[in-house]
Amino acid sequence: MKKIICVLTFLVFSLAGVFAATDIPLLKSAKESGITFYWDSLSETGILEKNGHQVTFRKDENILLLDSETMIVSESAVIKHNQVYVSQKFLDDTLNFFNKNNSTMFKVGAIVIDAGHGGKDPGALKTYTVNKKSITVREKDVNLKVAKLLAQRLKASYPDKKIILTRDKDVFLSLGERTDIANNVKVEKNEAVLFISIHQNSSLNKSSSGYEVWYLSPGYRRNVLDKSAVEDDQSLYQILNIMLEEEYTTESIMIAKFIMDGLAAQIGKESKPRGIKAEEWFVVKNANMPSVLIELGFVSNEKEAMLLNDDKYLKKATLGIYNGIAAFITHFERSRGFTTNEN
Repeated sequence: MKKIICVLTFLVFSLAGVFAATDIPLLKSAKESGITFYWDSLSETGILEKNGHQVTFRKDENILLLDSETMIVSESAVIKHNQVYVSQKFLDDTLNFFNKNNSTMFKVGAIVIDAGHGGKDPGALKTYTVNKKSITVREKDVNLKVAKLLAQRLKASYPDKKIILTRDKDVFLSLGERTDIANNVKVEKNEAVLFISIHQNSSLNKSSSGYEVWYLSPGYRRNVLDKSAVEDDQSLYQILNIMLEEEYTTESIMIAKFIMDGLAAQIGKESKPRGIKAEEWFVVKNANMPSVLIELGFVSNEKEAMLLNDDKYLKKATLGIYNGIAAFITHFERSRGFTTNEN
C-alpha cells in the first residue's frame, strides 16, 4: 500500500490559493512539457504523469498529492468551457516536482489473480449434450484454468514481481478470504499491487453472450487510507482518502480498458465485447488497490459454453488478459522494449 505522509499543516491548506488566477489550459501546457494528463469527469479528478511519477488533484481543491505519499498546498484547478484551467503556481509546483524526480519510481510489485468460486461453490454451471455426449461446464473450473494460465505467463515475463493465486486448486474460499490475501501482500513502499478476479457469466436469456470487465463504481466510497498515515492532521483524512480512492478507480478503469482491448484482439469474432462496466462487487470494493473483475463469457449460452470448455480458446482469452495487464504495467512503469511472450 502507498502511504500518505502529510507534510503541511491544515492551517496553510485552508488559506493558500483561494484567489488563484486560473487562466492556463492544463491539457495544452501538459503536452508542451511532456506530461501525460488524465481527467475523470465523473469524480472531477485529474492525474498528471511523467517518468513514472504522479500528481493527483481535484477540481476546486488546492492540494496536490505527489506520488500518493506527500501533500503540498498549491492553487486549485477549475473547469471553464469544458476544459481544465490552472494557475501559474499550479504549473510551477507540478513542474518543480517532476524536475526533482526525473527517474522512474513506481512499479507494479505484485499481481493477485483470483479464480472465482471453487470447492463446494461451483459458480455458474450448465450441462449440454453434444454428439450424444454430456458435457458439464462449471464456472469454477474455467476460472481456475484461466487463472493458472495467466499466472504462468506473468511469472515468465515478470520474474521480479510477485504473482499470487488466491487458489491454485479446487478449494472453497470466502469472498473475505480472497480480499484478505490481496490486502496482506507485502510490497516495497513505491510498489503497487493489482487485483484481477476471473469469473464467467450466466443469464436466464440463453442468447446472452460476450465478455465484459467490471471496476468499482465511482459512487462507492471505501477507506483505503490508514488514519495514522495523516499524522496530526486528522481533519485531512477524508479528502486524502477520497483522492487516493479515486486514483485507484482511475487506474482500475485503465486496466479494464487495456484488458478489453487485449481480449478483442485475441478473440476476434468468436465472442463479442460487452464493454467496461461499474459495479460494487465485494472482491473489488474490498480490495484496497487497483482491481477489476472479468466476466469472460456466458456458461448459459451453449455456443459460448463450448468455447469456454475449449483449451485453445481459453489460451487465446488468457493471452488477451495478459496483454492487457502488460500494457497497463508498461504504462504505469513507463518501461521500454517490452516484448509479449507468445508461447
